[in-house]
Amino acid sequence: MKKRIVAVMLSAIMAVVPMAVSASAAETETETETAAAETEGASEAESETEKKVDLTGLTIGVQLGTTGDLSVTDEYGDDAVERYNKGFEAVQALVQGKIDAVVIDELPAEEFVKSVEGLKILESAYSQEDYAICFAKENTELADKVNGAIKELKEEGTFDQIANSYIGDTAGENYYESPEDVDRSNGTLTMATNAEFPPYEYYESDEITGLDVDFAQAICDKLGMELEVEDMAFDSIIPAVNSGKADMGVAGMTVTPDREKEVLFSDSYYSSKQVIIVKDDFEE
Repeated sequence: MKKRIVAVMLSAIMAVVPMAVSASAAETETETETAAAETEGASEAESETEKKVDLTGLTIGVQLGTTGDLSVTDEYGDDAVERYNKGFEAVQALVQGKIDAVVIDELPAEEFVKSVEGLKILESAYSQEDYAICFAKENTELADKVNGAIKELKEEGTFDQIANSYIGDTAGENYYESPEDVDRSNGTLTMATNAEFPPYEYYESDEITGLDVDFAQAICDKLGMELEVEDMAFDSIIPAVNSGKADMGVAGMTVTPDREKEVLFSDSYYSSKQVIIVKDDFEE
C-alpha cells in the first residue's frame, strides 16, 4: 500500500469515638476536595468558554456541510458565513481578503497554516467534537461489525499506530500495512469520503490516502472485506450512505444531534476540535 507524509483504619474499642471523629473529618476533607475538584473543573470549562473568541461582525469561511458550517451559522447567522466546497478554498479566500476567518477542524487547519504563509491558528478552540463512522439507519448489522473491529483495533494499539503515523512527531513513520494472509471473501465495503481533509483523507499521486483511509482498511482487514473508496463533496456523503451508493461514510465526520436524526453512527474513534484560522496580524 502506497504511503506518504503528509495529544491521568484504625482498630481498638477505646478508639471508637476518635475514629468516628477522624472518619468524619476524613469524610469532610474528602467532600471538600471533591467539591474543590468539581469547582475547579467547572471553572476550567467556564474559562474555556470565556476565552472563546467573539467573531461577531466578521465574515467567516467554512466548508459546506461541515460541523464548522453548522456551528458558525447557528451562532452568527447565515449572513456571516461564506461557504466553500473545499477547506482550502476558504483558506485562499482568507489570504485574498475576501473573508476574515476560517473555522475548520484542527488537523487540516494545521496543514493549511504550514503550507500558506501569513496565517495562524488562534489559541482558543471554537468547539470540541468527536469523530465517528456513519451508516444508514437500517444498517445495524454492519454498524455492529464495524464497532467490533474498532474495539479490537483500539485495544491492540493498531489505531494508535495509524494515528501516530499521520499526527505529531512520528508523522510519516510506521504506516499501517495490511496482513498478507487476510481472507477477503466477505465482499467489498464502500467508503464515502471527501478527500480534501488532510491528514484524514487527501490525494497523493492520484491516490486517496490518509488516517481515515488506513483506519477503514484496517477495519476491512478485520472483517475480511475489500475496501473501495469513493470521493465526493462532503455534504453528499450522508445521502450516498442513505441511498446505498456507499456502505459507510468516513470523513472526519463529527457526531451531532442533527446528523444522528439522519444516520447511525459508530462508536467514536477520535476526538478533535474546531479552530479558527486568521491572518497573522489579527488581534483578538
